[in-house]
Amino acid sequence: MANIELDAIDRRILAILQENGRLSNQEIAERVNLSPSPCLRRIRRLEESGVIRGYVALLDAKLLGLDLLAYVNVRLEKRGGPATGVQAGGTPLRAGTTHAQLFRAAVQAWPEVVACHAMTGDTDFLLRVQVEDMAHFSRFVQDQLLHHPSVIDVRSSFSLDTFKETTALPIL
Repeated sequence: MANIELDAIDRRILAILQENGRLSNQEIAERVNLSPSPCLRRIRRLEESGVIRGYVALLDAKLLGLDLLAYVNVRLEKRGGPATGVQAGGTPLRAGTTHAQLFRAAVQAWPEVVACHAMTGDTDFLLRVQVEDMAHFSRFVQDQLLHHPSVIDVRSSFSLDTFKETTALPIL
């Protein structure tokens, strides 16, 4: 997808929405010195183009009892060609399904995994896993991750403290 042309007002609108997505169009328009109609047109264009993907509430994991944050490096089977067997739920795999495709599909069903990145280097995937405690993490690793037929190695690191975390992108 090609980059969309953004002028200074578009960038200011995006910065304002990243800071507080609940502001009314009227409040945003006032902050960027536009009348409400052109401001709303700009916001809709940013939404329709996919620059604005959606609006969410950001939750505090610790207040929800999800006190343990782990980063998990996962390596997958690479030998033996396509994955074989059945998916979770008993559905047979399509011919030619790769181990990576099978793993990507499984990750979508694991609520503990709040982010997953395909990586370069020694690790195939990096998971960000948010759970209640070490017992919850252990159950996730033993019952889900290590049971996955494509996973051959798992290495975990645990967050001791978070001193910066943002969803805001640097809008230049």
